Amino acid sequence: MTIRRSYFALAALAATAAFALAQGQTDYSKVEIKTNKLADNFYTLEGQGGVIGVLTGPDGVFMVDSQFAPLSNKIAAAIKQVSGGAPIKFMINTHVHGDHTGGNENFGKMGVTIISRPELRNRLVHPNPGANGQPGMSMPSAGLPSITYNGRINFRMDGEDVHVIAIPRAHTDGDSIVHFVNADVIMTGDFYRSVQFPNIDRANGGSLLGMEDGLARVASLCGPNTRVVPGHGEMVDRNAVMAHRDIILGVHKKVADLIRQGKSQDEVIAAKPAAEFSSKIKEVGMTEDRFVGQVYAELKSN
Repeated sequence: MTIRRSYFALAALAATAAFALAQGQTDYSKVEIKTNKLADNFYTLEGQGGVIGVLTGPDGVFMVDSQFAPLSNKIAAAIKQVSGGAPIKFMINTHVHGDHTGGNENFGKMGVTIISRPELRNRLVHPNPGANGQPGMSMPSAGLPSITYNGRINFRMDGEDVHVIAIPRAHTDGDSIVHFVNADVIMTGDFYRSVQFPNIDRANGGSLLGMEDGLARVASLCGPNTRVVPGHGEMVDRNAVMAHRDIILGVHKKVADLIRQGKSQDEVIAAKPAAEFSSKIKEVGMTEDRFVGQVYAELKSN
């Protein structure tokens, strides 16, 4: 293993540990759930973690993602406020990460039917090892998806057509997008974020080409007024999704060119192939070098 590869392995472990520590230090009693109305019967909820989607109506509530477990009661209360107390029938998990699936067990115990790709369910059952190599903790059975799908699954409820579409191997290997056709809203989970450089979680099956293809798929579903709700960050339109994809394609090309010149991972990262795009990214932080390292690792493995 090269020094640079060792660095990224350690950085990944450190990030996992920092994430776990941050969650342990979060005072969830102080987290407020913000409700945003996007259509007559469609809302998003923001708290701590990924954005939640809520479709309401006489057929019950259709929900997207669950954030962290300590927030479940607050989230359920916020949903009750907009749904008039209608039961939560279904929940889609867009990908495996805990800020989108952490509340699964609680909602499963409330009688919610959880749905995902089979790859996501498998990773909840068989999670990657923790930061120190200790075995990951499997999701309890109540929090596991009881329905899995391949390709696409459609729902018709509350006067809405909901299309849940698989995005193979993008941010992870279990990504889904959720298209609320009549509300003209698409929720992407974390393979599109309107903040930071992309994160290709290769340890959970993510891939560069899958992310590029997934963003193109989202753009193809967008009309002139479609609102795209990312896993994190502000809501955007089709143009922003395409601009984000252009950044990924630009970094892909630059890293590939450097690899063809025989540059090592250290040299590629030092060359700053993503620097020209940083001004177009919000909250860059440490994500630029991480993304370049992920692109390098994938291109070298092919």
